[in-house]
Amino acid sequence: MSSMRTGADYRESLRDGRRVFILGEGLVEDVPTHPATRAMVEEYVAWYDRHFDPKWQEVLFAPPDKDDRRAPLGYMVPRSADDLARMGRCFSATTFLSAGNITHTPAYGHLIAMGVQTVVNQRNASPEQRANAEAYRALIASSGRFLTFAAGAATIGYRLREDPAERAALRIVKETDKGLVMRGKIGMHTSPAYAHDVYVGAHNGVDYKGHRASFVVAVSAPGVTVVCRKPSARDSNPFSAPLSARFDELDGQMWLDDVLIPWDRVFLSEPSPDPVARWLFWHQLYCWLSKAEFTLGVALACTHAMGLASHDATVDYLVDLITDVQTVRSCQTAAELDPEFTPEGYCAPNVCHVAAGSIAMLKARPRMGEVLRTLPGSSLVVAPTDRDLADPAMAKGLEESFAGGGYTARQRAALLQMAWDHAGSALDHREAVYELHSNGGIPSWRGRLRRGFNRYEELANGVLQQLGLPMPKVDLQSIRNAPLVARRPVNPTVPPPSPPAAAEPVRNPVTARKAS
Repeated sequence: MSSMRTGADYRESLRDGRRVFILGEGLVEDVPTHPATRAMVEEYVAWYDRHFDPKWQEVLFAPPDKDDRRAPLGYMVPRSADDLARMGRCFSATTFLSAGNITHTPAYGHLIAMGVQTVVNQRNASPEQRANAEAYRALIASSGRFLTFAAGAATIGYRLREDPAERAALRIVKETDKGLVMRGKIGMHTSPAYAHDVYVGAHNGVDYKGHRASFVVAVSAPGVTVVCRKPSARDSNPFSAPLSARFDELDGQMWLDDVLIPWDRVFLSEPSPDPVARWLFWHQLYCWLSKAEFTLGVALACTHAMGLASHDATVDYLVDLITDVQTVRSCQTAAELDPEFTPEGYCAPNVCHVAAGSIAMLKARPRMGEVLRTLPGSSLVVAPTDRDLADPAMAKGLEESFAGGGYTARQRAALLQMAWDHAGSALDHREAVYELHSNGGIPSWRGRLRRGFNRYEELANGVLQQLGLPMPKVDLQSIRNAPLVARRPVNPTVPPPSPPAAAEPVRNPVTARKAS
């Protein structure tokens, strides 16, 4: 087995002097024990510790190598479709445990680092830049360090500044031998309170010597403040909040007050963060699929518990849910079996299949939630809690109301509370709102599909050939190359960075002086 950080080590690593402020709660003195964060910390502890559980070995680890060592799939660099399929099965199994509500894990962080490395390589950066990107990816894989992703967009206050030159999320305060000193505020991203590092992507608006610069910022670095949204509203009783009491990634902003970014954490990127996110979109779709499969699982369980297995309308609901689930799973399978390859030989899921699956899932989500809120009937609204069932004045009547058909009142109520928490709680609402903003929603996915599809001429010209007449040769690259739907502008007056061929490579000033 490859080395793996333990859950206890992860928990202790969060006591690193980080400054975390939760809206509505105030400054967090200790992330592992604060009421708003401790449940999620323990879920991440369980993520690490699962790698030491014999029951999970076949799911979480690659087959033994020639030295009989097994590498964690979450930190694998995929080289083949088989590697992608193994990683996909791992992500599917682990994200289902949280009903898709834990989207950012240390494995997700490794996918970020892998995307950063491939983009740095494609930008023809200096050998030192390429080595730094590979070293950082290897660090993530060997240490289990938790990296999360921020596209780098500016906050609303910055975007509305009077001076357009001041609207970017970050600016360089000064350049030193050790790195760049940065100041600014980064908009929404997920799990910053629980991560060790944040990758700040290309929307940050900082160009350096002709390149768009991106950065990895340590959460514990001096001058960093993480500001998280208020916790999702939830019942303090885990019986009535079996999901929302456990899963709250706490989206937030990051504020940088003259923070030193070491040179080996400054990476050349592209004006769009999509190339970095190529594996992240695939992982994200697994989280969405897990939520959909969990929805189907709850619906199937409720069908049995409510005595509806022979009810035609209920069965129609179930078939609709199965269709949605299987459509997206088929897209994921296609993305892995029909992959793309980066210049360094990394195997990446095919963006067309991931885009098609993402669009299908985003369209299906509202209907799936509505089905789950409809299927159990009105019992979903008035289901008792365990405290009600233990109340001597209520116990007998509630047992008469909710027991029967092989279920006790407690068993049926527990399932109904799960359904309610999954499809009708603040947890579900937060997740829907976050995913709307995190990658641009359906318009952005339609643009990615339009850009990624490469059979425009093949299909059109193939049809024309069947007419038996001389026909013009079709060229439809204008469809593929049309501009994508614009996200909110950060600084519309600043031109994009120069093409990579004309750019000056970023070098560590200390090394550069030694070389000269």
